[in-house]
Amino acid sequence: MVRLDPVNAQLLLQIYEMRREERLRRARQWLMANFWAENLEEFAAVCPPDSDENSFYRMVTSYWEMVASIVNRGMLDEDLYFENNGEGLLVWLRVKSVTLQMREVRKNPLLLRNLETLAEKHEKWLETRAPGALGETRKMMERMRQKPVSLER
Repeated sequence: MVRLDPVNAQLLLQIYEMRREERLRRARQWLMANFWAENLEEFAAVCPPDSDENSFYRMVTSYWEMVASIVNRGMLDEDLYFENNGEGLLVWLRVKSVTLQMREVRKNPLLLRNLETLAEKHEKWLETRAPGALGETRKMMERMRQKPVSLER
């Protein structure tokens, strides 16, 4: 086992703590329960400009893009991150189709590129350590899509 600098643990805890901020928590809940857009037309319908939903989408994706940038640059150990976090991967799986189309329309191949890169690494990491888990995750997401979750409590 590799002994890591305690700074890695502190950074991981700070990333987790940021996720607990109320508005970001609400945005994350909304995206995981309600964002199923597969193309830009569906995105425009579910996240119209100046809507809370558009704000939620931007908040969640920019947060995970930032986290991915930190991990991709080696500031946080990948194994430590992958062992303790799956949400970034789930977010990428949710927004992938729309993001690829946005890149073309906006002529910006860098849009959520850090998140994509980290998600690809995470998928490979997961398949080597838990073969079949990624497939089950995709099945779970499809079941969630078929049965929308209410945020009302």
